[in-house]
Amino acid sequence: MEMPSGKRSKPNIMVTGTPGVGKSSLCEQLAEKTGFEWIKVGKFAEENDCLDEFDEEYRCPVLNEDRLIDELEETMSGGGVIVDYHGCDFFPERWFDIVFVLRTDNTKLFDRLRQRGYNGKKLEDNIQCEIFQTILEEAKESYAEEIVHELPSNSPEDMESNVERICSWVDLFVQNNA
Repeated sequence: MEMPSGKRSKPNIMVTGTPGVGKSSLCEQLAEKTGFEWIKVGKFAEENDCLDEFDEEYRCPVLNEDRLIDELEETMSGGGVIVDYHGCDFFPERWFDIVFVLRTDNTKLFDRLRQRGYNGKKLEDNIQCEIFQTILEEAKESYAEEIVHELPSNSPEDMESNVERICSWVDLFVQNNA
């Protein structure tokens, strides 16, 4: 059955948060359980020529947001997509039915980022981003507040609970839009 224009039968989900909070681990499990397409924005950007110059200070390439949006537009229109990225304010609001912001205790996050080789300004800025709830505030300013949900991501138990909670929400969405 075809959905009326503007309605999707499967939701699009944004999973965002400071680097190191567990976005990719959560998204991998969600993609397995839901069958949705999982888009790791950094990897997608690299594969689709959506990166500009290299930022020497942060030791990473700079995302060309406009080119990325153009490349993803068609994919997002069909629904059933999980987007995994550490920022969310530049994505069109119409793309997402729900936004999950993962949050992690600063001590745990510090350890995770050190294990990834973060140090100096990059480490400090990411810890400050989490302390000041920068990504959560960005999500609340960019999307309708009722679709933005903060989830703890400190332990395997949190991960399991988050996967169950999101899968339950997906099931409800699909039932209500069938």
